[in-house]
Amino acid sequence: MTSPIHVYSEIGKLKTVMLNRPGKELKNLSPEILNRMLIDDIPYLKIAQKEYDYFAKTLQKQGIHVVYLENLLAESLESSKTRTAFIDQLLEESGIKKNDPLHQLLMDYLLAMKPAEMVKQVIAGIKKSEIKNAEPSLADLAEDPDYPFYLDSMPNVYFTRDQQAAIGNGMTINRMTFRARRRESLFMETILKHHPDFKDQDIPVWRDRYHHGRIEGGDELVLNKHVLAIGISQRTSAAAITDLAHALFGHSSFDTILAIRIPHNHAMMHLDTVFTMINYDQFTVHPFILSKSSKIDIYVLQPDKNGDVKIKTKNDLVEVLKEYLHLSEIDLIPTGGADPIDAPRCMSCPLVREDL
Repeated sequence: MTSPIHVYSEIGKLKTVMLNRPGKELKNLSPEILNRMLIDDIPYLKIAQKEYDYFAKTLQKQGIHVVYLENLLAESLESSKTRTAFIDQLLEESGIKKNDPLHQLLMDYLLAMKPAEMVKQVIAGIKKSEIKNAEPSLADLAEDPDYPFYLDSMPNVYFTRDQQAAIGNGMTINRMTFRARRRESLFMETILKHHPDFKDQDIPVWRDRYHHGRIEGGDELVLNKHVLAIGISQRTSAAAITDLAHALFGHSSFDTILAIRIPHNHAMMHLDTVFTMINYDQFTVHPFILSKSSKIDIYVLQPDKNGDVKIKTKNDLVEVLKEYLHLSEIDLIPTGGADPIDAPRCMSCPLVREDL
């Protein structure tokens, strides 16, 4: 049986793309909680939805099948047993423990909804004003009695590339770096286990969300059937990359990982914001990730004869790409023409690349 996951390129023809349409979670943002939510500004929901719908229609006009994360999750939660287990874990990971009276109150509140409505509510968050006659929660009171939410919203969930990443015929279900986003990858874990299109497909999970060490999909780039580039970044640790190498080597077609160290800051949080494949031999690159002599720390991971992982240290990006992609030439295109003002403004930040 052909796997529903088939991603061996950053530039191949898309067949199916997973999106998540912005919803009420954006209306639940306020200036006071932007830092907590890892958001820089408050998007206008009506315009955000209009732009996202236009984006989806543009994909569909190209013959690409568009699926929505929230729909896949709702379809995975038709069973009351699965729905109960999902809510229980979500609340636990939100810091609401089973011995807290609020746990059962929110459980009952969410279970009273149909799956599609419940998923939208979980993403939007649950405001204290929505729950009538709730007893005070000790954990909630200890944190901030004036905080408006029992359950935080998930305004970043529409960045569907980060919570998980498709690599070959399998997935990484990622342990996100910051608490504000960690619950998001529970969605894809649930989909792979319980959605009718995936649950019986025996899809490899190369690295699950319970591993130690952080990793996010924006750092995972599939250059070809044998080579990955992964950013050592603010959001992805070297330990996680090594774990992934052990999982992939000998169990997939991939035999090389180019671990590229980029600055650990919010402006360059993921590799795909500063290094993007646009053709088999062309890449855009933020010029300021390279030294004045155009060098950058690169660690080449490959399997050794004993089944372990060997690591070579290199620093010439062009030569490394030529060597491991077996190309005679590589064209690196500096963003913004390498201008110190224009280059940061031109950094790319793909919303999706979940071609299932």
